[in-house]
Amino acid sequence: MAEEKIGEVMKFFAKPSVAAVKITSGELAVGDTVKFTGHTTDFEDKIDSMEIDNKQIEKAVPGDYIGIKVSDRVRPGDEMFKVIPE
Repeated sequence: MAEEKIGEVMKFFAKPSVAAVKITSGELAVGDTVKFTGHTTDFEDKIDSMEIDNKQIEKAVPGDYIGIKVSDRVRPGDEMFKVIPE
């Protein structure tokens, strides 16, 4: 499976388990699979929903700051990759 770097984690909120991510390149849509990597982070998640300013969105583009639910802990500086099916 190919991966392309799409963003970086800016902040993590433990209670709702939400990551605030800045999209740096490419495009992310609901239904895409992403992979988080960092010093102690390495897992994949499917995007079920995304929000900007508490409003649901279907697609994010470079420059957007989005909130997404994650299944595990992420840390600021972790990289987010979009998993591209073969």
